Amino acid sequence: MRATRLIKMVLLLQSRPAMTAAELARELEVSERTVTRDAQALSEAGVPVYAERGRAGGYRLIGGYRTRLTGLARGEAEVLFLSGVPGALREMGLEDAASVARLKVSAALLPSLRDASRTAAQRFHLDAPNWFREPETPEVLPAVADAVWDDRTVAARYRRGEEEVVRELEPYGLVLKAGVWYLCARVARASGDGPFRVYRIDRFTAVEAGEERFARDDDFDLPAFWAERAEQFARSILRAQVVVRLSPRGVRGLPYAVDAPAAREALEAADAPDADGWVTVTLPVESEEVAHSRLTGLGPEAEVLAPRTLRERCARDARRLARLYGDGPEDGGPNSDGPEDGGPNSGGPEDGGPEGCGPEGCVEPVGT
Repeated sequence: MRATRLIKMVLLLQSRPAMTAAELARELEVSERTVTRDAQALSEAGVPVYAERGRAGGYRLIGGYRTRLTGLARGEAEVLFLSGVPGALREMGLEDAASVARLKVSAALLPSLRDASRTAAQRFHLDAPNWFREPETPEVLPAVADAVWDDRTVAARYRRGEEEVVRELEPYGLVLKAGVWYLCARVARASGDGPFRVYRIDRFTAVEAGEERFARDDDFDLPAFWAERAEQFARSILRAQVVVRLSPRGVRGLPYAVDAPAAREALEAADAPDADGWVTVTLPVESEEVAHSRLTGLGPEAEVLAPRTLRERCARDARRLARLYGDGPEDGGPNSDGPEDGGPNSGGPEDGGPEGCGPEGCVEPVGT
């Protein structure tokens, strides 16, 4: 641990003209007293660390000293490619390795380019978790990440419904989707050709890595596998169908109210608009309950035609709303459907589409 910290200190001093004890302590996450001791150790080892006392003092390397410890270790090189997702690195326990790797790259750059990492970080930032959801890091994630890096089999205990099951897995890759971690793994079998599956890390209750390394399938493509499984999952939950008649504004709002790919496919397969400009679509949905909650958001821009039970439920909602808000033209009831009140005829592009949308784009509904 201390050797890594000393190397990091040398690289920090090499990448900057000088640093105060407080700055080094903050970067190394130690006390200023520890910085003083580490500087003394480096000096005794032959590294020309010079300490300048006083208010403007600090530490610097003298004589144009440059370390040759800039070669990346394998782990540092690997995590360097993940340095654009600092939150994910921290959750997997790889933040220190990434920090050292970035410093080595910075130390190898020309002085005029050494601020590249800082300027890039000030211009681009990735915030992966979904809105209004506080991400929670699964306790077993670092252990799973270590097994993925080392190609080691793991004995995993996870919740499946009301029971817990144990599987021996070959962990191939981790995926961070909307703040949720998933493991793509193959069930370990003597034949070596078990099926690939996807597991939510937060459902693991225990993970124990074995000493045995598995032979990785070189044909496995993590991005392609995940894209295929994600599409299969999205389609598998759409088990019901509803028939909906949509106003022009409802057509624009449909992809924001329900599953976007399903909405686009339904609209592409729809017949031409009727005399009033409304379009009838057959839409795959998870269930009538989900369809009711999502289509309700379109208000008077969508009319459910089938199934009958869903249409009757929406009709009851409409009657309740009419009682709540009244039905006279002076109070925005069903008879006041001109362009100014957002009725079916207000379908011009200037109105920005469904609620939450404007020229800059639409706010994605929570939970989609």
